Amino acid sequence: MTQGPSLPRRTLRSPAQLSGVSLFTAAHCDLVLSPAPARTGIRFKLDSDEALAHIASLSTDPIHPAFASVPPRCTCLRTPSGQIGTVEHVLAALTGLGITDAAISLTAPELPIFDGSALPVVQAILGAGIEDLGATITALRPPRRLRVESDDGSASIEIEPADAPHYTYELDFGSKSPIPAASAHWSGDPDEFVQQVAPARTFSLESEAQTMRRLGLFTHLTPRDMLVIGPSGPIDNTLRFPDEPARHKLLDLIGDLTLAGRPLCARVRAVRSGHALNHTAARALLDSMN
Repeated sequence: MTQGPSLPRRTLRSPAQLSGVSLFTAAHCDLVLSPAPARTGIRFKLDSDEALAHIASLSTDPIHPAFASVPPRCTCLRTPSGQIGTVEHVLAALTGLGITDAAISLTAPELPIFDGSALPVVQAILGAGIEDLGATITALRPPRRLRVESDDGSASIEIEPADAPHYTYELDFGSKSPIPAASAHWSGDPDEFVQQVAPARTFSLESEAQTMRRLGLFTHLTPRDMLVIGPSGPIDNTLRFPDEPARHKLLDLIGDLTLAGRPLCARVRAVRSGHALNHTAARALLDSMN
């Protein structure tokens, strides 16, 4: 079995508190990220329910009835009595900052969406501080090149062993899309994550947003709150980066692959992937180590 390098386990120095409204359920949620002992991993807690951030805890139940017959629009973790939804941005923030162990308590079954990015979470964590736990974790380096792809072959993720982490996301919605094709990259550096990845917001095409509103979703939000892209570009909003949609898809990829349970020592290239394929890749990573 190929092993990656030993890395320091890290947690928060003190609790970080945030609050906001959830994207799909429109619930108000108070969130506290707290220090955790070494080797406990990243755990979410809602009342007496708890879920470990691991692919084995992935929930396939739709977060809203509108998504019962379509691929997942977020990442949810199963608990003994339900699920905890939209965990990917917090997971990306923790991975981006090199945190391996944290206890996350919340007051609603879906995490706040904030501004659609991971930046508010990152800023709260940096304000609380980060410290080493005096223990190590072995990075996950796959023993061989892995590839997963969608059923129609239009989306794929390739992962190969490397000496350091490197993530690439290639976005391409086609020549008729108002969102141009773009690539986004992250080399595993926390400062780079804070400045270049964390601020990228989730987005929706105007046609998609209108469909969701007709189904009763997103009525608590406006294009000023979220990044909605029409034929001429963002509506009542401005891009933070010319390639912000690609950077946000990269952010989701980093968060979803956190479910492999260990920091990656691999080169990851995702092409047009979404949460479902990201989840498949996380599972393939673990399967490759057996």
